[in-house]
Amino acid sequence: LSLAFLGDGGNYGYSVYEEENDRLTESLRTKVSAIKSLSIEIGTEVKNQNKMLSEMENDFESTGGLLGATMGRLRTLSRGSQTKLLCYMMLFSFFVFFVIYWIIKLR
Repeated sequence: LSLAFLGDGGNYGYSVYEEENDRLTESLRTKVSAIKSLSIEIGTEVKNQNKMLSEMENDFESTGGLLGATMGRLRTLSRGSQTKLLCYMMLFSFFVFFVIYWIIKLR
């Protein structure tokens, strides 16, 4: 009688452990599935961010090229003939003084 009781109790204990393992396995499976979907979403976001960074890098490179060309033109202008620039400024000054003199004389 006691052996049958132990045998039933032993099977009952095994069944409880098996059910507990099944429950924990299912919980672990759910968590692994959630982590998998999260890692896929992170991978997708990383790809999108890398694409945006690449586009920004291209934009910065083109802007840098444009700025470099502009600076080159400014250097060329600054190296130009200072005498020509001085003559233009003097002619402009005479023109402005003449216009002012003419306006004052007409009053």
